[in-house]
Amino acid sequence: MGQVSVTLNGRTYRLECSEGEESHLIALAEYLGTHVDTMRRKFGQVGDDRLILMASLVVADELWDLRRQVQELKTALAEARRDKSAADESARTAQADLAARVRAAADRLELINERFTHGGPTGGAANRR
Repeated sequence: MGQVSVTLNGRTYRLECSEGEESHLIALAEYLGTHVDTMRRKFGQVGDDRLILMASLVVADELWDLRRQVQELKTALAEARRDKSAADESARTAQADLAARVRAAADRLELINERFTHGGPTGGAANRR
């Protein structure tokens, strides 16, 4: 079990954490400490508990806003995926339609070619003399 000491508003707190998490916990405490310092400059020395509470609420507000943004991004991503699926289906349909039209045109060209090559229904070259 790891241990760290962090200082907020001039008071040192000893905390336990999982092994290897010490630097992360220190970074979190430093981040909270910047907000505590901001609150102290803004409101004066109103007590450790109140400063830490106000700073914690600011951090919680940041978290809340980020969670909202993540949810909006997830919603936008889901909509983009639905739009892509619809576009893919539309492209497949258009491609199948185009392939059918190309096949039909090729069939007509083959018929025309047969008529000119083999005399076809119009009697070919022998009937034109």
